[in-house]
Amino acid sequence: MDGRKSFLLRIDAKLLDELRRLAGDEFRSLNGQIEYLLREALRQRGRLKASRPEEGR
Repeated sequence: MDGRKSFLLRIDAKLLDELRRLAGDEFRSLNGQIEYLLREALRQRGRLKASRPEEGR
């Protein structure tokens, strides 16, 4: 197992649309884009270090 867990996320429809557009622009899945943005936010706050090679792209 890769340590991932799933959960339900309620999100504003307009925000979801923008996230979908951004994901498409950056060639990521919606799920991958949300995870990427969350990791970046945590990294900026000093709460998370890069742990996977592809995260440094």
